[in-house]
Amino acid sequence: MNDEREDRLHSEAPHHPSRRDFVAASAAVGLAAASGAAPGAAAAAERQVVETDVEVKTADGTCDAAFFHPVAGTHPGVLIWTDVFGLRPAFRGIGRRLAAQGYAVLVPNPFYRTARAPVVADASTFNFQDPADRAKIQQWTGPINQPGAIERDAEAHIAFLDAQRQVDKARKIGTQGYCMGGPLVFKTAAQVSSRVGAGATFHGGGLVTDKPDSPHLLAPKIKARMYIAIAASDDARQPDAKDKLREAFAEAHVPAQIEVYPGTLHGWCVPDMPKQNGKPIYDKPDAERAWGKLLALYRTALA
Repeated sequence: MNDEREDRLHSEAPHHPSRRDFVAASAAVGLAAASGAAPGAAAAAERQVVETDVEVKTADGTCDAAFFHPVAGTHPGVLIWTDVFGLRPAFRGIGRRLAAQGYAVLVPNPFYRTARAPVVADASTFNFQDPADRAKIQQWTGPINQPGAIERDAEAHIAFLDAQRQVDKARKIGTQGYCMGGPLVFKTAAQVSSRVGAGATFHGGGLVTDKPDSPHLLAPKIKARMYIAIAASDDARQPDAKDKLREAFAEAHVPAQIEVYPGTLHGWCVPDMPKQNGKPIYDKPDAERAWGKLLALYRTALA
């Protein structure tokens, strides 16, 4: 994938079309390595997780989504923005794993205006060389690129989280995004700045552009602590982006860490990414390191 593809890119009680309860099977050893904790400590920290298919009323319609939370207690809320392939098993796995660490997690279908999820069940089967597949992306992403669409969605999704009894409303909300979801994190943190306390992007596409609506220009409206993980391949294509991000957050007095992951390809954190030139995009060791940084951010900013 490349940045060009990804650049273009209130609530009521949920309806429950289906409900599934299960024990989340997080990768404890990998998480421990990423976070620096002992494997036993990581396993002890995992919680039983409830996964529920929900519907969120937005200003533009009804968004299908997945909601994950530990069986008991109240927890900080987290909103996850997917990549261009949308809500699918890979992102359900991310939501489940995060909930097992003590968060109430909403993963919406960003393309609900066009189709219910999954628009792609397994990203590894998607062929960017196929004009028909590329045309599908244009169909999905067109509506979310309309001015104000994501901002309206962000308000609705955070209102949904705040309406859930499993969410501790005394604590700030986190938001994280992958690829296309990177700019959506910036828009969310800027639009609902009073609630969002932490934002993280992983191989975000189009965080810095030369347009007047470039996501990095939202820094003055953001009050969250930020973590920006950049793929080495993206940095090679746009080496000044990291510097512009650092400058924007510094000028806005927003605490932010911007980090390039050497040797990684755009998409390295998502396990079902298609291969690029015959080489796997997903990089488990670096994905685990990024996961550890995410958990550290949330422990600090959502306390």
